[in-house]
Amino acid sequence: MLIAASLVGFLFFLIGAVLQLLLIAIIANAIMSWLFAFDVINYRNRFIYQLATVLDRITSPVLAPLRRFIPPLGGIDLTPIVALIIIQGLQIYLLPALHMTSLRLIGS
Repeated sequence: MLIAASLVGFLFFLIGAVLQLLLIAIIANAIMSWLFAFDVINYRNRFIYQLATVLDRITSPVLAPLRRFIPPLGGIDLTPIVALIIIQGLQIYLLPALHMTSLRLIGS
C-alpha cells in the first residue's frame, strides 16, 4: 500500500509540474507576442524565431480550443488569461481533490 500511495503521489506531482510548466510557457508566449507587436524583437533572429515556434507549439493545443469560443476583444487576445485561470483552478482545487480520492481508493 505504501508503494502504491507513493506512486500516486509522484504521478500527481508530475501532473502538477507539467501544469506549472504550461503556465510558464503561456506567460512567456504572451510576453513574446507583445514584444513582436511593439517591434522590440523580430523573427529575423534565429534563436527568437525558434523560441517563438517552440512556445507556440506548446501552447497552441491549449489556446486553440479556447480561441474558438472567446473572440478577441478590441484586438486583444484574452485566451491566455482564461487558460491561466483554468490551469490555476486545476492546480488549486481539482488536483488535490483527485489526489485524496485516489489515495482513499487504494486504501492509504
